[in-house]
Amino acid sequence: MIWYHGLAYFFGGLFLTNAIPHLVSGLQGRPFQSPFATPPGEGFSSALVNALWGWFNVAMGYLLIWHVGEFDARNVAHIGLAAVPALVMSLWMANHFGRFNGGNAPLAAQKRP
Repeated sequence: MIWYHGLAYFFGGLFLTNAIPHLVSGLQGRPFQSPFATPPGEGFSSALVNALWGWFNVAMGYLLIWHVGEFDARNVAHIGLAAVPALVMSLWMANHFGRFNGGNAPLAAQKRP
């Protein structure tokens, strides 16, 4: 495998992971943080913006994983190059977005209306 194939799989995993919260929020009709909000990554963007941003991330992840090199879904190294950064990104996103959406505190610690 050429080094830049691994780099493409790495970033493909990141893009596919980033697509999930944006698509879910957009498809549910809920606002969510995006790079287009004010401030970027902290303010909320509309459901439409998130749906579009989510699909952009899906497209980029697809192109990077399936159209750069010869990605083999049965090759542990190929899967690892996409899955490990996806896992790390998932943990980072859970912590980052949890600050804004109440996900970093147990329900008992959250204020109830």
